[in-house]
Amino acid sequence: MSIDELAFGQSGLLPVVVQDAVSGQVLTLAYANREALERTLASRETWLFSRSRNALWKKGETSGNTQRVVGVSYDCDADALLYRVHPNGPACHTGAASCFSGELLPGAVPVEQGSFAGAMAHLSATIAARRGASPDTSYTAKLLNAGVDRIGKKIGEEATEVVIAAKNGDRAEIAWEVADLLYHTLVLLEERGVTLDAVGAELLRRAK
Repeated sequence: MSIDELAFGQSGLLPVVVQDAVSGQVLTLAYANREALERTLASRETWLFSRSRNALWKKGETSGNTQRVVGVSYDCDADALLYRVHPNGPACHTGAASCFSGELLPGAVPVEQGSFAGAMAHLSATIAARRGASPDTSYTAKLLNAGVDRIGKKIGEEATEVVIAAKNGDRAEIAWEVADLLYHTLVLLEERGVTLDAVGAELLRRAK
């Protein structure tokens, strides 16, 4: 299907659901006109149309919380869009990761039970978004620029600190050091082009 076949309707707008491509979390519900969609497809960055300002806007243009678009889909009636993105920072103007942070009916699974998977997915996407950033302003970019040897050295240091924390018996310290180890491991995966899904597939293979 081409853009010409989408059902923009009299308003000239289509609703757009913006979704985290890694975690699946819905980030925003917004609108796009033809030009916003064309710019999104051309630039692979989120462009939308503000009904209140009656103007195009690029996500993160002022806040820096940009979104790298990795997929655009349309629904069965061709009158709604889905942007799948890698967010570089929170999606909501309030600073929340998602605009859908309030609840009228709490979900069946408490947030804290899914926080590790969500955190890993978000961190992985953030690290990927830092590729190409200035090493002077981003520690992640500095590590990626330094390469495997530097990242590997940091992983060795962090692994040692995890063991020391475990021997100290302080749970908060253990969580802190394990978080450092996981972060540097994710940087290594990004540098080598290995996805979390690939690691997950290997874990499932071993479980069988």
